[in-house]
Amino acid sequence: MKRFFEDFSIGAGVLLLGTVLISTAFAETMTFKADLKGASEVPPTTSQGAGNLSASYDTISKKLTWRGTVSDLSGNATAAHFHGPADPGKNAGVLVPATGVSAGAFEGSATLTDDQAKAFMAGQTYFNVHTAANPNGEVRGQVVIGQ
Repeated sequence: MKRFFEDFSIGAGVLLLGTVLISTAFAETMTFKADLKGASEVPPTTSQGAGNLSASYDTISKKLTWRGTVSDLSGNATAAHFHGPADPGKNAGVLVPATGVSAGAFEGSATLTDDQAKAFMAGQTYFNVHTAANPNGEVRGQVVIGQ
C-alpha cells in the first residue's frame, strides 16, 4: 500500500509539472505600436506634436506594458489614455488610463480585463494625449499589432 501512495505521489507530481509546462508553452506575448500625430485625431488637429508608443501584452498574466515618447505639443499634457473599442476614424471612451505622460518619454502598465484585451487584439484601440489647447486630444494613434 505504501508503494501505491509513493507511485501515486510521483505520478501526480509529473502530471502537475506537465500541466505547468504546457500552460507556459501556450503563453504568448503580443506586441503593439502606434504613431501619434494630430492628423489622426477625430476631428484632426493642426498640432505639430508627434510621438510613438510600443506595448506588449502577456496573455497569461493579462498585463499590458507600454512605453513611448511625445514631443512638440502645444502645452503640457493634461491626460493620456487608451480608448476603445473603436475602429480607425471613430471615437470611443477611455479604456485604460495612462498616468505620467508629459513631454518626452513615458511608460506604464495595467492588467486588462478580457473585454479590454479583446479590443486590443482586434485593433480597436487608440492612444491619445490631451492638452489644454486640445482637450479632446492633441495627438492620437491607432494601436496595431507590431512586429
